[in-house]
Amino acid sequence: MKYLVCEQPGNFLLKEKEVPQRKQGEALLRIRKVGICGTDLHAYSGNQAFFTYPRILGHELAAEVVEIDTNEQGINSGDRVVIMPYVNCNNCIACRNGKSNCCTSLKVLGIHTDGGMQEIITLPSKLLIPAGDLTYNEMAIVEPLAIGAHAIQRAALQKKETIVVLGCGPIGIGIMKLAQISGVKVIAIDINQSRLDYAKEKIGVDFTVLAGEEAVKDVSDITNGDMATAVFDATGHKGALEFGTNYMAHGGRYILVGLSKGDLVFNHPGIHAKETTIMCSRNATLKDFKYIIDILEKKLFPTDSFVTHEVNFNDMITNFDSWLDPANGVIKATVNF
Repeated sequence: MKYLVCEQPGNFLLKEKEVPQRKQGEALLRIRKVGICGTDLHAYSGNQAFFTYPRILGHELAAEVVEIDTNEQGINSGDRVVIMPYVNCNNCIACRNGKSNCCTSLKVLGIHTDGGMQEIITLPSKLLIPAGDLTYNEMAIVEPLAIGAHAIQRAALQKKETIVVLGCGPIGIGIMKLAQISGVKVIAIDINQSRLDYAKEKIGVDFTVLAGEEAVKDVSDITNGDMATAVFDATGHKGALEFGTNYMAHGGRYILVGLSKGDLVFNHPGIHAKETTIMCSRNATLKDFKYIIDILEKKLFPTDSFVTHEVNFNDMITNFDSWLDPANGVIKATVNF
């Protein structure tokens, strides 16, 4: 069977190996589609936290079951499944408190352990979720949208709030749309005008602001001086992360969804004056995944415009570099197996 491995930053190789053997409690899966996310791009570029090489990337996965034991989910051979790529221990303080998404020994496929950029894979059956009538494209975007759903749940958004979302990449776009569905007004901020145009025209955000010297004033004008009651960072960029509280209202929340590799510095008087709540949002839970599957089944998310690039796995290596360039208009790239 064939697989793609990131040997070191900037270097993918297409290799072959034996088909893995399934153990008790595991399923043998045929990967059908892999979504490419910011984590994969950062790993390829050499600036991904919690990462070692070589690594088989891929954690946004659509799969078909080849073999499986009797299981609680009622999944059978031939079924199509969404994969939760978070392998947790079920024993630590986080897992015992229902926060398996931040398990103390969490292993995320494609980051801490090898992921889904391979034709056949074995995984614990407990990580599988029936995909119902979702298309392969819809299945492959459940995980990134679930990250957005988890961030919104963390923020406890209320109807009629006005929020800022920094970054119109896949995670940011997911947060924007899901926030709208919950009845919230959204201000999208990005450095790329074409991505702002996408957020306005395809996602339907209420306001767009081009990042720059006037951005804080623009948000102030939009909110009549109140600023945003919640600000979500979906950039993972150190500068953006440190500046984000400037868009936030007094008494507001700042939700860090994007991940920066280094330290962050905040002006304490500035965040103290606002009684700022700063929270991180990591990964997603089973509840988030099921919520997103329901959203996609109801066709409430514009999958067709969201998935902008598709290639066969044999062609991924020659295309990957182009996905790093914002000028190529990539929102979500996917690889077909």
